[in-house]
Amino acid sequence: MIVRKLRLQRGWSQDQLAEFTGLSVRTIQRIERGQRPSLESSKALASVFEVDISTFIPEDTTMEKTVETPPERAEIKDDERAALTYAKNVKDFYQGIFVLVVLGIVFVAKLGPEPKLLLFFGGMTLLMGVQALFTFEIIRLPFQNMEKRIAEKKLGRKL
Repeated sequence: MIVRKLRLQRGWSQDQLAEFTGLSVRTIQRIERGQRPSLESSKALASVFEVDISTFIPEDTTMEKTVETPPERAEIKDDERAALTYAKNVKDFYQGIFVLVVLGIVFVAKLGPEPKLLLFFGGMTLLMGVQALFTFEIIRLPFQNMEKRIAEKKLGRKL
């Protein structure tokens, strides 16, 4: 998540970041999803973002901390994490609409306005409308934050 935050602050795509660091796009995606980066990947990311390498290497809790953490360390707060998740959901929604429109144009151009085809794309449009209500938080159902509530119950504290 820290990599995504830093990348978005600079307005870079995953492809651009991969090119700047010399890493693969797949590696960038895995790191953004929370997988621990290797030392080599951390060095490349630290040099591109001009931050300390410790930003990308999680601290080991078994070692004693002797050096103070630099103030430039990029920590993601809960509200930032929620905002990034919301932004990702909105982006995914717009990508879905784009795919629906492109497929609709291609199929109608190829097959003409067949009733089954129109019914299918009408149903897909209805589903995208419902998805929009959830994505833009117009409708909130009780199970939307279920994972967080279950984790808090298991831990016995707020996250």
